[in-house]
Amino acid sequence: MPLSLARYLRYVRYAIVSYSEHPPVICCAGDEDRSTQSLRRPALSRALHAGGTVCVDLHELVFADPSLMVDLAMVARRLRQAGGHMRLRGAQPQIQRLIEVVGLHRLPNVVLDPAPAPA
Repeated sequence: MPLSLARYLRYVRYAIVSYSEHPPVICCAGDEDRSTQSLRRPALSRALHAGGTVCVDLHELVFADPSLMVDLAMVARRLRQAGGHMRLRGAQPQIQRLIEVVGLHRLPNVVLDPAPAPA
């Protein structure tokens, strides 16, 4: 499915999935679905070279479909092959349910931090 101009412009202003190296953190924000899959790949590819523990900050992620969880599982698998781990933190309740349904938290090197307390 082609990316609409409006969604592209939104991405250009605000990266939905970004990666920072020190410390290694993947930040996911907004709405993530199959239509934004190609836009998240550069950040996820950079995380593959991190080694150690990569944190995935989900505080600002409002919606996600299983394609994001599959991509994160791929990163977790590659990190495990290199001796690394993935820590998922800050998932809102609907995102935590998706993680549990997909089973991302059951991978051997993935830790799901408890959901934040409601405000």
